[in-house]
Amino acid sequence: MSGSIVIFGPSGLVGGAALRHFDALPDWNVTALSRRPPAFDHGARFIPLDLMDRTTCEDVLRQLSDTTHIIYTALYEQQDVIRGWRAQEQMETNAAMLRNALEPLDAVAKGLCHISLFQGTKAYGAHLRPPPVPARERWERNDHQNFYWYQEDFVRDQQKGKPWYWTFLRPQTIFGFALDAPLNILLAMAVYAVIRRAEGLPLCHPGGGGYVTEAIDTRLIARCLEWATKADTARNEIFNITNGDSITFPGLWPTLARHFGMQMGEPEPQRLQEIMPTKAHIWEQIAKEHQLRPVPYEKLVGPSWQFADFNFAAGKNPAP
Repeated sequence: MSGSIVIFGPSGLVGGAALRHFDALPDWNVTALSRRPPAFDHGARFIPLDLMDRTTCEDVLRQLSDTTHIIYTALYEQQDVIRGWRAQEQMETNAAMLRNALEPLDAVAKGLCHISLFQGTKAYGAHLRPPPVPARERWERNDHQNFYWYQEDFVRDQQKGKPWYWTFLRPQTIFGFALDAPLNILLAMAVYAVIRRAEGLPLCHPGGGGYVTEAIDTRLIARCLEWATKADTARNEIFNITNGDSITFPGLWPTLARHFGMQMGEPEPQRLQEIMPTKAHIWEQIAKEHQLRPVPYEKLVGPSWQFADFNFAAGKNPAP
């Protein structure tokens, strides 16, 4: 399979991985669209685009009539990420962004074959209460407000009478590379570690209970996206996507310590969203010493500190 693929959101975790993957494949013409360019080199055509600007979306997307495949990874999160998951403004913004991307492109891309989109474990209400395990895609829709449902209903309606198909993927925690991404827990872990090292401190797990969870590498997601472009079994289906492992975050800490050449310490329960924003001066020294790209500290991790606290179960009792 080959064609002309449009990737919305290439500056994020999943979109960036998709861009790197498809850009390396033969016979794919790749166009990437987002407000800011990806933070890595690539050979794709990049077009700056704000998905909340409907007029500009129509002007830009009408030029992409040769599009055969779409990967939609664009995401809006509020600064208060966890609270934002229940906010109507967050839901309506994400719904509007998808409409502004898909409606103009669908109107001109007569050869459109497939669209890949993303949900996650919040589809099972994981942000509201512990969901049953294992979660199954075949279950009835979890009864709560979620932009996932706004987007899914829109795509199903938009598809009526059209020859293209869709696939929704549901990863849980995502590990990958991106800058200024709101749900980048791996970068939060790395920055936390190197700042502790610079302070001469051991690496201590900052969270609460070591609950069993799972995480997936963005490179595996990118391979799944390639599969979805050509697999008949992916048509109009929803898939949980994992790498097959179960983890606890405290269980990852020895690996993190070895990677950064640090000693392990006893757990130190704390909320990174409260502690780490005060460490900008230390990060600036680290960046200068190692000649790192001059990314403002507040843009480096940002809301991902809060997301890390959520995943680390900060303030919760240890798991039994």
